[in-house]
Amino acid sequence: MLGNISSTVIARQALVRRGAHRHVLRLTRFAALPPKSQYSALLFQYRFNSTSPPSKTTDDRKKVSGSKPDNVATPIANPKPTAAKVPLMAKIKKVAAHYWDGTKLLGFEVKTSFRLLIKMLAGHSLTRREMLQLKRTTSDVIRLVPFAAFILVPFAELLLPVALKLFPNLLPSTYESKKDKESKLENLRKTREVVVGIMKERKSHFKPGNITDEQKRLFNDFYKHVKETGEPGSRKQLIEVARLYTDDTILDNLTRPYLVALAKYMNIQSFGTDVMLRYRIRYRMLELKKDDISIYYEDAEQLDSSELRSACASRGIRIKDTSDAALKENLRIWLQMRLKDKIPSTLLIMATSYNYGAVTSKKSLYDSLTDVLSALPDELYHEVKVNVVKEKDASPKQKLEQFKEQEEIMKEEEEQEESAKVRVKDQLSLDELDKQNERASEAAAKSAQKGKQQ
Repeated sequence: MLGNISSTVIARQALVRRGAHRHVLRLTRFAALPPKSQYSALLFQYRFNSTSPPSKTTDDRKKVSGSKPDNVATPIANPKPTAAKVPLMAKIKKVAAHYWDGTKLLGFEVKTSFRLLIKMLAGHSLTRREMLQLKRTTSDVIRLVPFAAFILVPFAELLLPVALKLFPNLLPSTYESKKDKESKLENLRKTREVVVGIMKERKSHFKPGNITDEQKRLFNDFYKHVKETGEPGSRKQLIEVARLYTDDTILDNLTRPYLVALAKYMNIQSFGTDVMLRYRIRYRMLELKKDDISIYYEDAEQLDSSELRSACASRGIRIKDTSDAALKENLRIWLQMRLKDKIPSTLLIMATSYNYGAVTSKKSLYDSLTDVLSALPDELYHEVKVNVVKEKDASPKQKLEQFKEQEEIMKEEEEQEESAKVRVKDQLSLDELDKQNERASEAAAKSAQKGKQQ
């Protein structure tokens, strides 16, 4: 037993002596090398035993020496995570589910609107929300007529994608996706920004003529003060002068470039003759006036976010990057100017266009109205000027100038009507609606006073 242990110890001591001898030989050979080779040997041994990537100092030294690093590991850039490609069958199922949900929604809206129609025919009045629902469903049902042709005609459904690309409004609103609605709003916003730029560029063309002493004092003082200072004397003066302009007078005397710009700003088709443009604008203004009264009596605070943004967008008020609180304030100012101050809707639409692109601007709608009044066409200015001045104070020269301008406008409209294939009779009157509302409000006030006296 002791002999085995002693032999094992002797063998280990011999191995140690051999290792020490080899180590001494290595040191002797290393000492015989030149300094540069010694440095390279140590560096190689360090890199061979190391598991970390090379340091910047090592790379810099190798770049200075002019030699390319052979053992340097190049870092691999992590590729950006790409979204998984959706299979074709999944896309087809998603589109089919979207149209199926739209069909069910359309059926539910038709059922609801039919009940509202029965209610209206029975003599009951509809709220603003119910009236909008009935109009929207009626428009969707009318759109189904051309859409049904693609289903009834054999193989016509193959051309449906092409038709939808050319005519996006062919399908009812229930089939529109969120992306389509956002795209329409974005296109409308871009169109309005372009139109606003055109209207401001034409401002020099729309400036009124020289002020004469024969005009009425209020009318004269306002334009004189605006011409000198760029702002009215007071807000009361601004409101009184704005009331002198009526919607029918403004639309009848606006030139074609301004009519086209106004139609595009209100999201109305801008093709056709001047009479057609005026008819479309008047019809839209009638809807806005009725909607103003409905919102005012039903309280604008009851509108939810989508209804609020829709109401502001229809009036030309900017809705992008604007909070609901700011939109409610803008709508309140609109109703204040329209119903209490009795300012024409056409002037208010123009005022919103002048202040449309300025998101951070502190300019009020009253200030924009001043810019509009100082940039109206000469024909409109002379028309109102003659109507403002009393008949005995209006000089024959003023009347002659006004009649010549009106004759030129009538000749242009006659030429356009002769060349037009479809003729439109514009017999709508926006001012008549205001007079009816005033008479109704006066009658209601008188009946209320009689009730109190009794």
